[in-house]
Amino acid sequence: MALTNKPLSLPIEFDDLDVTRWLHTSATYRVALLIPLCGAAGIWSPSCISSAQVAAAELNRRSGIDGRKVELIMIDAAIESDIPLEETIRSLIQRGAIDAIVGMHISAMRHRIRNVVHQKVPFIYTPLYEGGERTDGLFAIGETPEEQLGPSLNYIQQTYQPRRWAMVGNNYVWPRLSNHVAKQNIRAFNADLVYERYLPFGFNKMEDIVEAITNSEAEAVLISLIGQDAITFNRAFGQADLHNQMVRLSCAIEENGLLGCGAKNTKRMFVASAYFSTLRTEANAAFKEHYFQLHGENAPVLNTLGQSMYEGLHFLAGLMRNHRNDWQSYNFTDSPLVAHRSVRKFSNGTSKKRAPIYLARADGLKFTEIQRL
Repeated sequence: MALTNKPLSLPIEFDDLDVTRWLHTSATYRVALLIPLCGAAGIWSPSCISSAQVAAAELNRRSGIDGRKVELIMIDAAIESDIPLEETIRSLIQRGAIDAIVGMHISAMRHRIRNVVHQKVPFIYTPLYEGGERTDGLFAIGETPEEQLGPSLNYIQQTYQPRRWAMVGNNYVWPRLSNHVAKQNIRAFNADLVYERYLPFGFNKMEDIVEAITNSEAEAVLISLIGQDAITFNRAFGQADLHNQMVRLSCAIEENGLLGCGAKNTKRMFVASAYFSTLRTEANAAFKEHYFQLHGENAPVLNTLGQSMYEGLHFLAGLMRNHRNDWQSYNFTDSPLVAHRSVRKFSNGTSKKRAPIYLARADGLKFTEIQRL
């Protein structure tokens, strides 16, 4: 069955779908949501599902997408999943069972499926990523290291003046390319990189990593771990009281992860992001109102990765409204203006100007925005 615009208590995976329900029908516009439902990034799935449902409800109160009611089909896009993702996507496209893809997953999965999609359906990729995606028909709308890292590293360097930096991240393309950008900044500061490590997903010996960082005498650490791995690291970091020796910076820890870390383990931790749930825009206020009306006061915590699915669906609607017949010829970098609803932009997504980046400090279990970078 398809996802409806109602709160879900349990995720519905591809294996549960009756694909034949959608074959050769035109009454609905079927969007495959590629979301990690397990593994290190699985912690993000409740907010991603809930935020996508809000966007679908808003669109369906008007004309849907391409004049059709939006239906959401969720597929597990975790790198740890047993689902054969490429074969699944290929089959859905060949059968005409989906009209578009909106994905919030790691870049390694994007690389795996982009050649399968290959301009057959629009593919909107929503989270922060390493940059440089120029595949036609694929629209990577998230922020990049040049936008996030440079200004936030400058703030940490000017405020705390660390002489030695450490880096720890998961072993895939985004942390490695992000850290390449960070190294250029660190060299410009005349600071030293004294520790660098890339970990497999689900790494369970974070105490060893924390000890190694301690021994490196680093004064600042850039964290490019995701989801549960970031939580596990920060718990070990806090238990070792390393905040007394160094500050932390991340571009991937969000409100949900902050709760997982625990208040005592978030001291002197900073995060750079284009969205925090406390963002003061009229569009974000409306989004939050609709979100809690639909899901109730105990809804999943709002965060940048969840809202990226909200914006991704609205971007898709704008793309189909403005470029229904020629979207295959563009990617996000080269595309003309796509007017769409955005909670991050004061312009409400009606210009090509990028969303601003904010730096926030973790204060217990909440973020306090320090400045717009």
